[in-house]
Amino acid sequence: MTTLETAAKPEGLRRIAIDPVSRVEGHGKVTILLDDQRKVHQVRLHIVEFRGFERFIQGRPYWEVPVMVQRLCGICPVSHHLAAAKALDLVVGAKTLTPTADRVRRLMHYGQILQSHALHFFHLASPDLLFGFGSAPAKRNVVGVAAAQPELARQGVLLRKFGQEVIRVTAGKRVHGTGAVPGGVNKHVTRAERDELKAALSQVLEWARAGVQLISRLHLANRHLYDTFGTAKSNLLSLVGARGALELYDGTLRARDPDGKILFDGLDCQQYRSRIAEEVKSWSYMKFPYLSALGPEAGWYKVGPLARVQNCDVITTPLAEAERAAFRDAFDGAITHAPLAYHWARLIELLHAAELIARLLDDDALSEGPLTATGPRRAEGVGVIEAPRGTLIHHYKVAPDDLVTMCNLIVSTTHNNTAMNEVIREVARAELDGREPTEALLNHVEVAIRAFDPCLSCATHALGQMPLLVDLVDAQGLLVKQLRRDSP
Repeated sequence: MTTLETAAKPEGLRRIAIDPVSRVEGHGKVTILLDDQRKVHQVRLHIVEFRGFERFIQGRPYWEVPVMVQRLCGICPVSHHLAAAKALDLVVGAKTLTPTADRVRRLMHYGQILQSHALHFFHLASPDLLFGFGSAPAKRNVVGVAAAQPELARQGVLLRKFGQEVIRVTAGKRVHGTGAVPGGVNKHVTRAERDELKAALSQVLEWARAGVQLISRLHLANRHLYDTFGTAKSNLLSLVGARGALELYDGTLRARDPDGKILFDGLDCQQYRSRIAEEVKSWSYMKFPYLSALGPEAGWYKVGPLARVQNCDVITTPLAEAERAAFRDAFDGAITHAPLAYHWARLIELLHAAELIARLLDDDALSEGPLTATGPRRAEGVGVIEAPRGTLIHHYKVAPDDLVTMCNLIVSTTHNNTAMNEVIREVARAELDGREPTEALLNHVEVAIRAFDPCLSCATHALGQMPLLVDLVDAQGLLVKQLRRDSP
């Protein structure tokens, strides 16, 4: 719902609030300040949802953490599950996992990538891309897609279902599973489960390829819109594997500047704090990370599919690599910062995940071999993984009594915080300056946010002392006592 109101400010600027931002995971709003000439003065993405996981993880036994942190989100729980398990592998001394644990975790992760990317593109983003940003709200939704293109909607549903089945056989259930434990996994994937998944693979691969072809056609048919809408140049950050390959589960950190020059490469994830700093601002619960060597003004960056596909040197599966080459050729080998290109990169990754799943299902290590490993204990561990939305960092310290003493999370959407704010400013200036705001025009701002596929639930933190109001009422609903704590 979009609300129009006058800001309570001395300068008398008019305030527009898009509250809540729709078709994203979690709760957020956008505020836009306009003057009497309808000139845009300020645009901000506010995260209005408070979670506090970094605090209440403290004091819990470390082995509970991989299951607890999944409750950050119902869309990407696997990513938090695995990032926490990777961090705690180091605490229990499992510097190298068994082949079985490595394969089962990777299969789980690729299932998560596939189902999340399918959900976002086919259910959340495609209505804007298929019908137009200014189309009627009653049509601009997944129901409208199902009515206009039922086969496309069906493919999106079944792609996501396949990814969820991969998660089920590796994690125990589709949402909030328990498959990964510090040091490894707790179950094999049976041969019958592998055969069941293999039976659907040819269709999944066909649909994945068709998805990439659809978004590439949409992009290339309207280059002016797709290449210029909300473009804001930034640095890029992601994991890469051996020889600079696209790596979604493990690897080292690489960053590029806006023109593609490598800023650093091969950074051990345990050393992330040597390159990444975080700051907070009073108007959002979401932190603002930046590359510390460049400072907060120049050091902000993008993560996620658009960063990963351009930060890597190669994709290790043939179909996705061919699509990456076509993507790069479309931009003459240059780095693109167009947020709508996220969709193209996202579907290349969906295809890559499907190819990796096909490859892994032929690996007998999934069904036999030791599940866990241990070694000399450590007091600290960092786990980094490429979640569907981008680089995800979990950092824990554990005391000798096995209780967590420190937790720091930098989630994908947090990395993209400044980028999203910069992009919506560009869109607001281009679409709203001098014009009377309408629902259709304001949807352009939401389209820009949705391109990042943000998970706002995952990205929220506290700043200072939070205000608190507690009402104690009796059985009749009458107020007995009120306790209040205001912000400092």
